[in-house]
Amino acid sequence: MKRLAWTLVVVATLPIFMAAQNSQSSQATWNAGESNDRMFFPHDMFWGWAQFDLAPPHNEIDPNLCAGNAGQYGGVNAPCSMFARYMLSGTLEVRPFGRGPLRRFMVYGAPTFLFGKTIPKTLYTWSFDPIGIEHSWGAGVYIGKGFEFRVTQHFLFDRLGSRNKNLGIADLGDNGPWGRYMSLGVRKTFGIRRW
Repeated sequence: MKRLAWTLVVVATLPIFMAAQNSQSSQATWNAGESNDRMFFPHDMFWGWAQFDLAPPHNEIDPNLCAGNAGQYGGVNAPCSMFARYMLSGTLEVRPFGRGPLRRFMVYGAPTFLFGKTIPKTLYTWSFDPIGIEHSWGAGVYIGKGFEFRVTQHFLFDRLGSRNKNLGIADLGDNGPWGRYMSLGVRKTFGIRRW
């Protein structure tokens, strides 16, 4: 009988449960043998994490949407104030097959939400105004020995609310920190978590 271990991962106040069988790596778990689980939507099909970050004054998160000198174009009333105080991010991996060769397949999404209203060297607030979402999604296949082949599609930054328009001369557009891209990659996981 296979040993089943449950681990509770808590990041900030958002818990996500994950189930592990046999070997545990730093990123996920993998059972090299055939499972007695159901073919579709097995009990341990979800794995992920969520994280909430707070950036203190004078250390705001810069998603590269406004020029660093945005304060020169209106001072504390400058329209381009998209430097984030708060960030909510995470990853969710879904492995929908429990048996057969497709058990190695997974899809995932990785959104990052930014909130705040600050302008470097000009305006520092604790506002929770929504800025936007940076997100990507993809698919992967477990190769073996901790290696996964991944295809990732990363999208342009999506602005939210009243900031979904051009905000003046300091506005750098919607490319955000990474722009839009598609990549092929190999991920290697290693080690065993202590918890």
